[in-house]
Amino acid sequence: MKRFSILIAIAVLAALPALALRAVAWQPGPIVETAIFGVAILAAGFLLSWGAEAAESHIAQGLILAAVALVTVLPEYAVDMYYAFQAGQAGPESPYVHYAAANMTGANRLLVGVAWPLLALLHWIKARHRAIELTNDNAVEISFLLLASIYAFVILVKGSITLFDFAMLVAIYGGYVWRVRNVLKSETTDEDEEPGPAAALNELPVRLQWMVMAGLGLVACAIILRSAEPFAEAMVDAGRALGINEFLLIQWLAPLASEAPAVSVAILFVLKGRASGGLVTMISDKINQWTLLVGMLPLAVSIGAGSASPLALDARQIEEFFLTASQSLFGVALLMRLRFSLLSAGALASLFAVQVGLAYYFKDDEPRLIATLTGLAWIYLALAAILFMRNRRRLLGIIRFTVRPSAASASSISRSGPA
Repeated sequence: MKRFSILIAIAVLAALPALALRAVAWQPGPIVETAIFGVAILAAGFLLSWGAEAAESHIAQGLILAAVALVTVLPEYAVDMYYAFQAGQAGPESPYVHYAAANMTGANRLLVGVAWPLLALLHWIKARHRAIELTNDNAVEISFLLLASIYAFVILVKGSITLFDFAMLVAIYGGYVWRVRNVLKSETTDEDEEPGPAAALNELPVRLQWMVMAGLGLVACAIILRSAEPFAEAMVDAGRALGINEFLLIQWLAPLASEAPAVSVAILFVLKGRASGGLVTMISDKINQWTLLVGMLPLAVSIGAGSASPLALDARQIEEFFLTASQSLFGVALLMRLRFSLLSAGALASLFAVQVGLAYYFKDDEPRLIATLTGLAWIYLALAAILFMRNRRRLLGIIRFTVRPSAASASSISRSGPA
């Protein structure tokens, strides 16, 4: 418990400079501000993740993994909602529209292109296993990620994200949470120990545990609320000061800071011999971002505008959204066999590296950039189509198990599809 108290103290101390800057209204410069407020958001994310992890011993595993995934990405939500709110206030021609889209697509693509492969690599380094094996229960996550990915193409056809999409995406996420609420914690020996600081919290009396978890959540939320706005604005100004395209800076730097706690939690799962739990946390993270984060953008825009308003997507944003949706669909296709192999991880990481390289190379030539990234999106789709065709019976088994779980539907997942 002493070590956990030290970690909490370090996290709070890391956030104090940001809170002090807000209190005195001093602006030391955009680069320094980006670093200070970014560290504060990172610290808040860790506070949230420690509290959420500790709740695992009290709540069904499927539900708590969804909760951990949701809670640990609250910093990402705060930054993106700020951009969307400002877009509503400034109007559809505002650059904040681009920033909101950039932050959302960057966060989603980093999860699939970097976090998922990283977990597979660490699992191989630690246990020399060439794949992370999932269970039949994890068919639920795969099915709902598939549903959210398919709905993304509906948004693409419309060319905007509306309040109707908000309702539909929230409904998808609600269905996911409802479906995983009764997934019980595995009783295997490897999965009895909570990773990281959560183990210290579980040594306390139950009532005190809940008080500490609530306190961590309140402190973290206060830090995020005070840091999200200046961090978001400082990134824009830092990009201009350094001569870096602010769209790319917001797309990749902001999610790196806000996603780090969630990825760290997943890494702890892997290092504690719970690789499947780590991967499921990242899949759940992807589900909530691909539903709630996307869906809440028009809500924030509408609040900022003072009336119901969509988040319109221009050519660049449509290309980014198309690429993100295609990558997501390919990621789902790789999970059809309820395992995530090093080969799958390598494919995702390699294609992600290509898209980052293209974005940097054509950063000053938007028409060429749109054309090349659109081509890459079609490659993702072609690969996904091949995998879905090869595993079509397994796909039907996964959907059948999600809709009506039973021993027969579970066995159909393992029996169907290519070996």
